[in-house]
Amino acid sequence: MRTFWLLYKSEAKLSFREMSSFIFGLILPLGLMALLGAFGESNEDLNRSFASVATIGLVSSGVMSLPLSLSSYRERKILKRYQVTPISPAHLLSAHVAFCFSLSIVSMIGVFLVAKLGFGMEFLGSPSLFIGAYLITMISIHSIGMVIASLSPREKTTGAISSAIYFPMFLLSGATIPIEIMPDFLQTLAKIFPLTYGIEWLKGIALHEPGGYALHITVLVGVALLGIFISIRTFRWE
Repeated sequence: MRTFWLLYKSEAKLSFREMSSFIFGLILPLGLMALLGAFGESNEDLNRSFASVATIGLVSSGVMSLPLSLSSYRERKILKRYQVTPISPAHLLSAHVAFCFSLSIVSMIGVFLVAKLGFGMEFLGSPSLFIGAYLITMISIHSIGMVIASLSPREKTTGAISSAIYFPMFLLSGATIPIEIMPDFLQTLAKIFPLTYGIEWLKGIALHEPGGYALHITVLVGVALLGIFISIRTFRWE
């Protein structure tokens, strides 16, 4: 456990130096929530915005930071070097994934505090259900990043694939632009992204709307299981 925490702290320091994880995972969602709240939204609108913006951190860490870092470790032979030390590559991977999870959760909490303390949002739904749905969505999105890292041969290729998935998902799934105001063909296109189902589920919980999210849960859990299976079967240490 001590080794894990040492590696975890190391991953945090490296991410802080690069700053991209903090800019897109923390600063961007906090700023966007503050911008939306400044428009004088109603409490219902604040809940809806919170549920959407809270996912920006997890998609940034899951689709961009995670696969890029793992591809970088492989291409630079860092994982190979760890294989001849008492610290296994699995320790490094678990520490990095744990840090990405932590960054996502901190981002969500930060967005909530901006909405709550800055604009007086009263959460309408069940906090425990929201946290559970957020964790399932987070695992699902991060499993996509693991697949990218496992299948991509080089760091540059990983960057191109991650960007090709990240930006359409970021713009079309409802994280930034409400999916309800998009044209019908874009709403249909958004259904290919698992994040769309996660945001709709989180919005439903935040607004205390009744059930009917079996499809959303099935898609997210299915993507998570499939992504984990593929990444385990295809991951290369070098």
